[in-house]
Amino acid sequence: MNPALDSAAVSQETRDAVPMFFPVSIAKLIILSFCTLGLYQLFWFYKNWCLVRAREGVDIWPFWRTFFGIFFCYAMFTKVREQQSRLHDSPPLPAGALAVGWIVVNLLWRLPDPYWLICFSSVFFMVPVQSAASRINAAVAPAHDQNAKFTKLNWVAVVVGGAVFLLDLIGSFLPETGY
Repeated sequence: MNPALDSAAVSQETRDAVPMFFPVSIAKLIILSFCTLGLYQLFWFYKNWCLVRAREGVDIWPFWRTFFGIFFCYAMFTKVREQQSRLHDSPPLPAGALAVGWIVVNLLWRLPDPYWLICFSSVFFMVPVQSAASRINAAVAPAHDQNAKFTKLNWVAVVVGGAVFLLDLIGSFLPETGY
């Protein structure tokens, strides 16, 4: 393990620190992304831009950076990579390749049935980013809540959104009846 990320060597001041990026477990990120039909990814971007604004004191609008996510995802992925390099965490995050992959896969929603379902796999381009963000958060705020448990609202999203996703999936493979 990288000594910079060893929580035993971290001061009490660092233990009380706020995480640099939105903490969420990889499993929760993937499950909620699928069950909310991709809306959780927007929530992830929004929460991260809010943390960037608070931490850096920059005059940005997290809502608009989220709304125009295809234009700002590279900037967010780069923010994670920059913090990763400050902590000497390696290998460096391939922010450009991940951003291009995320954008391209998200744009595949226009494909015909059932190929448009590929767009839901865009979350897998966020997994390395969240993994790096989690390591950064563990280094700067070892005692932070890692957001791995599902809340009641998360479970509602899983049940309702999961049912909608399942119906979309089934409907995409059913033959057209011509009615």
